[in-house]
Amino acid sequence: MYDIELKNELERRWSSVREELARQQADALLVTTNVNLYYVSGRVFAGMAYIPSEGEPLFFVRRPVGLKGENVLYIRKPEEIGDRLRERGIALPRKLLLETDSIPMGEYLRYEKIFSPEQIGNGTRLLRTVRSVKTPFELGRLRLSGRLHAEVYRRIPELFRPGMTDLELSVEIERESRLKGSRGIFRIFGQSMEIFGGSVLAGDNADTPSPYDFALGGGGLDTSLPVGANGTVLSDGMSVMVDMGGNFTGYMTDMTRVFSVGELPDLAYRAHDASLEIQRRIAEAARPGTPASELYVIAVHTAAEAGLSEYFMGHRQQAGFVGHGIGIEINEMPVLAPRSKEILAEGMVFALEPKFVIPGVGAVGIENSFAVTAGGLEKLTPMDEEIVPLA
Repeated sequence: MYDIELKNELERRWSSVREELARQQADALLVTTNVNLYYVSGRVFAGMAYIPSEGEPLFFVRRPVGLKGENVLYIRKPEEIGDRLRERGIALPRKLLLETDSIPMGEYLRYEKIFSPEQIGNGTRLLRTVRSVKTPFELGRLRLSGRLHAEVYRRIPELFRPGMTDLELSVEIERESRLKGSRGIFRIFGQSMEIFGGSVLAGDNADTPSPYDFALGGGGLDTSLPVGANGTVLSDGMSVMVDMGGNFTGYMTDMTRVFSVGELPDLAYRAHDASLEIQRRIAEAARPGTPASELYVIAVHTAAEAGLSEYFMGHRQQAGFVGHGIGIEINEMPVLAPRSKEILAEGMVFALEPKFVIPGVGAVGIENSFAVTAGGLEKLTPMDEEIVPLA
């Protein structure tokens, strides 16, 4: 089912999952969602991965045909899993973990009936905890994604044409991304969290509140997907914030850069400088062992010192965080928010996005992806950070 390099990588991941299973005194974890199937098997398939606290994982596959391996077992329906386990002399789990934050109730009840465990626990939290610390392999994927992401952004001034709309610029950036190898999907954890590719926010559209839990919103093209570009014509004196996804390797980097059509008011440049100062201070403070909530406090205090609190992380509607973990989803752990319980650890990767919205101008600020190392932060999205004039 996989080559030696991937098998060794997966062995490390399985070992981390088993350690968490032992800590929670659970017998097994059943994985069914695409993103976590990819994490524990190296590919997406229709079926389930069964990871016991002891022994090798088993992969129960319905589609596609043709997958091979001694741990690959083809089934027609989940009800066959119990018999397959018994055939291998494996007892059904007394405590089973399911992805209870992600699967529908009907699926939960089905697995409860199949396994009849004494106790069911939350496997979603376990997987998010394990995934929050990246392996060297994963960090390599993220570094490559960051480099390609930056290469696309460097082309943006060439993609701009006077008179175009935010949507037209977004389409050109999306095309450039696909030509660079973007997978074209931006996976997000959470109920009803959805976006197409990312956001290009121009002018006052950046101040349009969104129902989604993103740093900034945008009205979108209609109420069926109320986020992002809305057809605004890119006009003189307007900022253009590009926050497009960077999924070039299955691992996603997050990156924002700001462009301007002509000159912006002094307030916009001052707010942008404040974003860079927030990033600098957080980069100085962030080390393994640092509470994520402390980094949020640094951001809020720095914005207040600059007299810009009313514009920070939105104007009409303000976001309650300044950064979030990234990996195979864009909102992994840790979350840089005031009530966050997470502590930075070596190998964590997060996007830091201090942003401001200036009414009548648009959004300014920065977003970069960082890896936590023993000596501090490593920037994964290398590119100039000043506001770049488009015309």
